[in-house]
Amino acid sequence: MLSKLIKADRGALREAAEVVRRGGLIIYPTDTVYGLGCDPLNPEAVEKVFQAKGRGRKPLPVLASDMEDVERIAELSGIASRLAEVFWPGPLTLVLPRKPVLPDALTCGLPSVGVRIPGHDFAIELIRACGGLLVGTSANKSGRPPPRTAQEALEELGEMVELIIDGGPAPLGVPSTVLDLTGPEPRLLREGPIGLSDILKVIEAVGGR
Repeated sequence: MLSKLIKADRGALREAAEVVRRGGLIIYPTDTVYGLGCDPLNPEAVEKVFQAKGRGRKPLPVLASDMEDVERIAELSGIASRLAEVFWPGPLTLVLPRKPVLPDALTCGLPSVGVRIPGHDFAIELIRACGGLLVGTSANKSGRPPPRTAQEALEELGEMVELIIDGGPAPLGVPSTVLDLTGPEPRLLREGPIGLSDILKVIEAVGGR
């Protein structure tokens, strides 16, 4: 399959939404890096993501267009709600207890899901056009650096997706910070643009879980 490369505009929103609706894969710009996306509620589409990345079974994160969409798939504690209020839209992925609507294929059977609202206007419009939720894993083969441009993503996965949307270089150029809130204490899973010290300040201000 030879993917189609198009500019990020209104036409791209319509075209991408159609690909996602029929179970296809797209590559799109976000605030962090370029994402590989599909309908997270479609197990067959999710399987295509694993095949494209060539990775073992590791849960896929989901991007949402707003808090209402986040609450469709995840349970938010007081701390999660406060962190979302402070850092979303932005480069913080929260690992939260999942809701049953998500297929096991997406979470690899785990009772949690990583979710965030990206700080990128076009990405939010795109996610909304695709139904409010979109898989948001980085558009690279497993073990390779995440792509910061559409061209880098094309070179990585160009033959595995139907559509690549070029929105210019990703503003941050590094993956999001990932914080797990499913255990007794918050746990940093990946360093990213938002530092742990800034996260802890918010948590301490809430006064525990």
